[in-house]
Amino acid sequence: MTPVVVGGALANKAGSGGEAWVRMSWVRGLQRLGLDVWFVEELATHDDDAVDYFRTVTRQFRLQDRACLLVGGEAQVGPPIDDVVALASSSTLVNISGHLRHPQVFPAFRRRVMIDIDPGFTQIWHAQGADAGVEGHDLHFTIAENIGGEGCSIPTGGTHWHTVRQPVVLEDWPVVQPTAAGRFTTIANWRGPFGPVEFGGHTYGLKVHEFRKFIELPRRSAQHFELALNIHPDDGRDLRALLEHGWDIADPNAAGADPDTFRHYVQRSGAEFSVAQGIYVDTNSGWFSDRTTRYLASGRPALVQDTGFSRFVPSGDGLIGFRSLGEAVAGADRIAADHGGHCEAARALAEQYFDSDRVLARFCDEAGISG
Repeated sequence: MTPVVVGGALANKAGSGGEAWVRMSWVRGLQRLGLDVWFVEELATHDDDAVDYFRTVTRQFRLQDRACLLVGGEAQVGPPIDDVVALASSSTLVNISGHLRHPQVFPAFRRRVMIDIDPGFTQIWHAQGADAGVEGHDLHFTIAENIGGEGCSIPTGGTHWHTVRQPVVLEDWPVVQPTAAGRFTTIANWRGPFGPVEFGGHTYGLKVHEFRKFIELPRRSAQHFELALNIHPDDGRDLRALLEHGWDIADPNAAGADPDTFRHYVQRSGAEFSVAQGIYVDTNSGWFSDRTTRYLASGRPALVQDTGFSRFVPSGDGLIGFRSLGEAVAGADRIAADHGGHCEAARALAEQYFDSDRVLARFCDEAGISG
């Protein structure tokens, strides 16, 4: 059996249960296909909290004997670096966001496959000559399902981008009994880690710019809207505006500091409401949120901004995409009017379109990975 090493940011995103689920869903999903899966991460400098978070999460997912954290070039957690290099020589690297770039480990891999989960950012940075983690891989995959197609403005830069959906391990996200139908929630960063991107004479905005377009939603709808929002004190004016327009603001740490609290928050919600990064919308990328797949799997309907994903995943029952404030209002009321029906449809969508068994079996076939 050829080992598979998932490379990705876990310690680097300590305190974010949602980000942990992204990486661990790949690990868990590949394991379910019978593969021998390892997880390797780089951390630039030692940080006690980050290292502890890495240990805790990998232990939770029973990965402690197959996980390595490289800090400053040496193994801080897991086997020594010489053993990691030896492992790489017989392994395929599944490199989420091109994260793993260690000068000894990266070139040692038998095969290297990149997974892009920030479409638009990745390709534009690469086109501008920045190190976006694209170089050095044998194959490239992206979650932007429209890339290379008509109407999608993401530059491919001559790279052949295969597409892959965000996998959710259904066993990890069981259906739970519906709660208050009119309680729409999400967990979000107001600005996120990246700034606006300029390319081809166009400036692509962030999630904050999209949220501002829909700030009147609670005033226009009879439903309840809550954001577990990571927002900087410098954005105090935006926070006041959200509160004045009827948004409830929850503590993002209480909602998603680790995988269990993140799952609990999603599953006690009635449904999801969220916008997307402006670049995902404006490029018509087809991007779909990993967080939304977990709402759907839990039997929670999702009302989310359409990035062009409705070309591939049907919108209307369980999942409603919107592009305008009026469509968002109508969608929220529609979900609340038949909450039970939308909950059933949500789980069915997760099973048909995002089940890790289906998504990653197709991925492995295209990537040449076999058990």
